[in-house]
Amino acid sequence: MKGYYTNFVHLGGDVVVNKRDIVGIFDIKLSIKSKTTKKFLKTCNDEGFVSKITEEETRSFVIVNIKGKNNEIKKDSKCSSLIVYFSPISSLTLQKRAYSSY
Repeated sequence: MKGYYTNFVHLGGDVVVNKRDIVGIFDIKLSIKSKTTKKFLKTCNDEGFVSKITEEETRSFVIVNIKGKNNEIKKDSKCSSLIVYFSPISSLTLQKRAYSSY
């Protein structure tokens, strides 16, 4: 639908997030070369705020802010204001979805 604009991005499976809550979209293969990123993802996983969207191969990960409207942490979060989604969709495709205006 030409001219259609949405504030939401489909990350795969049944996961849809608001564009303004996206902190970053990253290619998994490029990002895990960094020791810092590996440590960050391990910490996120250990603390319970990683969500693998599907059983398909992970191609990207998306960091999403889950704070409430008044910057309050949502009650269902695990001591963090972020969640990391492992997505089967490439980072390039997700970036196009996030930054497109149709």
